[in-house]
Amino acid sequence: MIDVHTHCLLSEHWGCEWEANWRPVYGRPWTDVTPADYDAAMKGVTAAFVFGLRATSAGVATSNEFVARFCADTRTETVGFMALDPTDPDVLEQLADGVAKGLRGIKLYPVLAHFDPAGTAHDPFYAAAAEAGLVLLWHMGATPSPHGDLGVTNPLVVDAVARRHPGLTQIVAHLGHPWQRETMIVLRKNPRVFADVSANWARPLDGFLALVRAQEWGVTGKLLFGSDYPLWTPDEAVAGLRSLTAIRIPGLEGVRPETIERLLDEDPRELLGVR
Repeated sequence: MIDVHTHCLLSEHWGCEWEANWRPVYGRPWTDVTPADYDAAMKGVTAAFVFGLRATSAGVATSNEFVARFCADTRTETVGFMALDPTDPDVLEQLADGVAKGLRGIKLYPVLAHFDPAGTAHDPFYAAAAEAGLVLLWHMGATPSPHGDLGVTNPLVVDAVARRHPGLTQIVAHLGHPWQRETMIVLRKNPRVFADVSANWARPLDGFLALVRAQEWGVTGKLLFGSDYPLWTPDEAVAGLRSLTAIRIPGLEGVRPETIERLLDEDPRELLGVR
């Protein structure tokens, strides 16, 4: 099992954002994870993508150095991603630093960073990422933070990036919830755009409809497993996804068990270019 959506950031990396805006919704403090904690949670996981967050306008930042060190200290096979904000004037220097540290992708968070992914001003950044062979993993969709700008987080913006940079590999996190339908049409038309299913099972109706839509649109082969650890463990995510196959709505096909098992069994690393 390959988990493409795990976090290593500490509570201090959140600035004031988690305590002020997320804890009231999630009802708990952020869980600081040590490499040992991470390894214990990742039992049964062959490899995992791991990253922090960066949104300069919200005071959120995880350094490349921290992610690289965390990956080095885990026994789990990890693929480290840098967390970048294209609004930073030195973002290309941060990108080069991450590449030098062996990081293989970039986590982007436009809803908190307040940038429009579709804006052509960011094309030099996307071109540099593509030239370096990096994967972009977008947080797309909802946020509990009043600071967030929902106007820049609909997955349709990824289509604009893909049209101008068709060779750039991109992952839409969380199936773009609550805009999962829009994610399906972006996946269908763009060969190098994929999506992870992290957190979708936690809202069962939305998760059910999302996976049924993926079946109807013929894009289940572009879906990736993600746990969203430490919010949930891989075991909790697997159980939640499998529970969606039990939902029945008269007149609709349900979530096929093979849709879930393919997510859990296949290794997408070669397809994504991160071997």
